[in-house]
Amino acid sequence: MSQTNRNILLGISGGIAAYKAPILVRRLREQGANVRVVLTKGAKAFVTPMSLQAVSGHPVVDDILDPATESAMGHIDLARWADEVIIAPASANLVARLAAGMADDLLTTACLATTAPVILAPAMNQQMYLHPATQANLATLERRGVTLWGPDSGDQACGEVGPGRMWEPDAIVAAWLEWVAERSAPQPLAGQRLLLTAGPTREALDPVRFLSNHSSGKMGFALAAEAARMGAEVTLVAGPVALPTPAGVTRIDVESAQQMLDAVMAALPGQEIFIGCAAVADYRPVAVADNKIKKANARMTVELERNPDILATVASQPQRPFTVGFAAETDNVEQYARDKLTRKGLDLIAANDVSQPGQGFNANDNALTLYWADGHKSLGHSDKRQQARLLLETIADHKACQ
Repeated sequence: MSQTNRNILLGISGGIAAYKAPILVRRLREQGANVRVVLTKGAKAFVTPMSLQAVSGHPVVDDILDPATESAMGHIDLARWADEVIIAPASANLVARLAAGMADDLLTTACLATTAPVILAPAMNQQMYLHPATQANLATLERRGVTLWGPDSGDQACGEVGPGRMWEPDAIVAAWLEWVAERSAPQPLAGQRLLLTAGPTREALDPVRFLSNHSSGKMGFALAAEAARMGAEVTLVAGPVALPTPAGVTRIDVESAQQMLDAVMAALPGQEIFIGCAAVADYRPVAVADNKIKKANARMTVELERNPDILATVASQPQRPFTVGFAAETDNVEQYARDKLTRKGLDLIAANDVSQPGQGFNANDNALTLYWADGHKSLGHSDKRQQARLLLETIADHKACQ
């Protein structure tokens, strides 16, 4: 699939992976892209402007103080020209400077000045990548809407093994083609207001202990991200999880089931779709101790009471949205899912077998089966982003038929 005449501003930062940049430029141009290259000072130690000019067909720029280019505000022209900015490799130093909002060279200045999407292909030593500072910087950039491609894991030029290898040029081009195709496709949820819950809830026992479950929130956050990409106005009510807020999503953080219900009901008016993806605790302690419970006895009995049923409460509203639930089961998946669908008055339910390894709680993959009153559909096994997209497409189809 050719992407003729898309303008890519390719940023190259200092790192051994910069030697792959001329191949990447050539592969992008083979797909019909127009490529302009910006080098950082460190990048010039690994790849020359002359080689990149030869494969891109454009002069390579690297100096924000160059009188020839900046007489006409060249960095602003580049920022406006780009349909997307791809930085490959993105070194730890560049990631840190972007996260800090610095504009101390041509590349970082162009990134601040552009309204185009910014995509990073990280490349660095595995320990540098795993360092908490780098992870925090990457999370900050993701929260701002920056897309990350990679890194891969494997042998590194320094002799170490681990995460930090830049994706190969062909993989970056494939990701770019898919990325552009997604944004060029019709948006089935355009203009729809979508409210969803994600993650676990915590039910306090005392000031330091709580009852909870293994939900990571990954499925719900994938749904929020994909719904926003499909044009929806998304509000995400999230239990306690360590995940960045997807771009374009309004997030409300809560802890307990009661707090989640209160947040959902406050945001519900005007919503057209509700997805209850959170793993809400069914029960909570009747009494919460004011002070830490001491280990005084060999046994302790905790009396529990039912939590409010968020999904059923939403489904029972007179002017309710299209309501979708989740059923995470360990056996008799279809039976329990269909019972929940009917009992709670849902439009659709997504069920999965969390007893299977590699899917469901804390995993990156899932295998959902969707059920509605007179039918069902298996989504197969794939990463949660793909599962989210397929589920949302099904929701859009069913809602359109109402």
